[in-house]
Amino acid sequence: MLMRNERVLTALLAFGIASASFGQRPDSTQSQKPSDGDVVRITTNLVQVDAVITDKDGKLITDLKPEELQLLEDNRPQKITHFSFIPNNAGEEKQTTKPNVRDTRTPGMPPERLHPEDVRRTIALVVDDLGLSFSSTHFVRRALKQFVDQQMQTGDLVAIIRTSGGIGALQQFTSDRRQLYAAIDHIRWYAGGRSDVGAFAPIGQSKFGAEVEDKRKELEDLRSDVFSVGTLGAISYVVRGLSDLPGRKSILLISDGFKIMDRDLLSRTNRNDRTLHRMQQLIDETSRASVVIHTINAKGLQTTSVRAEDSLADATSSSGARAPSQLADDLVNRGNEILDLQAGLDYLADETGGTSIHNSNDLAGGIKKIVDEKGYYLIGYRPDQSTFDTRTRRPAYHQLSLKVLRSGKFNVRMRNGFFGADSNPEKLASTNPRDQILHALISPFGSAEVPIRLTSLFANDAKTGSFMRSLLHVDGSALTFTHEPDDWHQAQFDVVAVTFGEDGKIVDEVSRVDQLRVRGAAYQRVLKSGFVYMVTVPIKKAGAYQLRVALRDQASARIGSSSQFVEVPDMKKRRVELSGILLSATPPGTNQTAVASNQAVPNAADLTFDPANSAAVRQFRQGETMRYSFAIYNPRLDSAGQPQLQTQIRVFRDGQPVFTGRVQRFALNNPPDIARLSGESAIKLGADMVPGEYVLQLIVTDLLAEEKYATTSRWVDFQIRP
Repeated sequence: MLMRNERVLTALLAFGIASASFGQRPDSTQSQKPSDGDVVRITTNLVQVDAVITDKDGKLITDLKPEELQLLEDNRPQKITHFSFIPNNAGEEKQTTKPNVRDTRTPGMPPERLHPEDVRRTIALVVDDLGLSFSSTHFVRRALKQFVDQQMQTGDLVAIIRTSGGIGALQQFTSDRRQLYAAIDHIRWYAGGRSDVGAFAPIGQSKFGAEVEDKRKELEDLRSDVFSVGTLGAISYVVRGLSDLPGRKSILLISDGFKIMDRDLLSRTNRNDRTLHRMQQLIDETSRASVVIHTINAKGLQTTSVRAEDSLADATSSSGARAPSQLADDLVNRGNEILDLQAGLDYLADETGGTSIHNSNDLAGGIKKIVDEKGYYLIGYRPDQSTFDTRTRRPAYHQLSLKVLRSGKFNVRMRNGFFGADSNPEKLASTNPRDQILHALISPFGSAEVPIRLTSLFANDAKTGSFMRSLLHVDGSALTFTHEPDDWHQAQFDVVAVTFGEDGKIVDEVSRVDQLRVRGAAYQRVLKSGFVYMVTVPIKKAGAYQLRVALRDQASARIGSSSQFVEVPDMKKRRVELSGILLSATPPGTNQTAVASNQAVPNAADLTFDPANSAAVRQFRQGETMRYSFAIYNPRLDSAGQPQLQTQIRVFRDGQPVFTGRVQRFALNNPPDIARLSGESAIKLGADMVPGEYVLQLIVTDLLAEEKYATTSRWVDFQIRP
């Protein structure tokens, strides 16, 4: 329901709610428009590829000239028309130890908020839990935690994505370690996947006989093939999201492997056509999106010898034991399985220009080696007409190769081919409204055709329980208004809001067609300042959630989308919790001193400024007083039935504290519900504060609770304008 701006703040404060970004940038991330020089293109008049060239010792070569290279398409030399070396200096930056922020109750440093121009590395860590064994899952979780703790750097934009999670697993790329820890904590062994508990299935004779065992293996191979295609489909979602970013992007796939070929004891090789065809489609998608796929085999270094879980008994043998020849065949099959599973990972990395790491138990070291890549060459040529021959229904696949003509031995790592189809986005874009909205929702990155800003507010009510109330600020000037008699103006738009749970499944969905009809001064205010659209979603259980919202202007088909990560605490544990922080500007003419936490809130209907926009946009001016509202839940009570709480605020800029308030006792004023205490205060923004991005952190301490659970904190970002 679209609410009048004048009523929004009063409605929110009546619930005593708060909490916006939890350290995550709440507005949509506007993608930079890539230039011709920094993105791989495959069109009818230009083919560009990226290549990493090293010497025999693995050292990156950075000083090659175009005449020292020969690029071939289907073994035919091509004239190089575009050539440049793109350095990546992020890996050379001195790494500083970051505090471990896994304990979200500890009032540590708020996370950094990155703008597109701040991003140094964009890294998608794709965990193939559809194909991880139980034993591999443990080591993968440990390696990912080590990466977040020790290897993440300033300017890193990272996502940890599970292949079993579907579109909900595509969380917004983030620099917030808390979000990444939450993603790691939900990586578990997928019992319905294609991998066993251990690295290999135990050796043992089926009690149903050889014929039934052969049928069982045939069905198991089919099941494994289907799950392999599912893995590749999940990676495809990530590639589509990364395609909107400029430059060369990296996906790091961690998996136990999948088969594109299957060998038997007679050395015959059978192709898994379903998996191979889907992989070739994915490889072509990566070429057009300038995405490189690196792979790590999570099995590590394995031995094919007899293991403790293997059974050497054979009921059909007179001796009751497996014959030596049969055991030898079983061990050969186990060795072939290692090679077959690794072949799929090797092929995917080789064809996309990535690195394949296997036979190593140092998974964390493998991740570091891949993400610290120092640079690459961008090489382009003008294809002839035959490359994009459209006379056949199915475009031909063209092989690419690169030769270094300089004397010496060199290793070239690049994508090895593409399909002869034009990837002009204007031709590929869907005109179906449903497809457009779906694309905006499943993309890991927001669409900014209609600028929107999302502020999701967690709250808890005694009757309704926990819920998220979201303020969606919309730039009214981006909508198409029809002009009607008597100075009326109307815009129609579609809104879809989807909440994903920890497992990537949809928890709730709200979709509607709505309209905004305004006139006179209200119309001018909407064009200048925008308007706020409110969506409320109930939350039945505690956990980490993603809220994704897309708004589509019906007349122009322009779309704006945004997503936000929200943690909902478990209220049943009866620990002190903090709802979050609702920011708003103090109305003009109001006394500019700090407001006590129990002071009444002015009637928003009497205010001449726009409280809803103030709360949703969170932009303030130098010298202005910024009001913050919050709620404290489940405080411990003393013998007199009273809580003993303390509050403190800190303000950060660029990850550094610029203001630390004094510790204050939280004052009560006959609250209606002692388990839900509403608080409010204000802070005067200095006239000399540098315009830019800031973070306000609120810390609450319960003096009656045991030390481990006595402190909780939340933060929210805001901007200062000159």
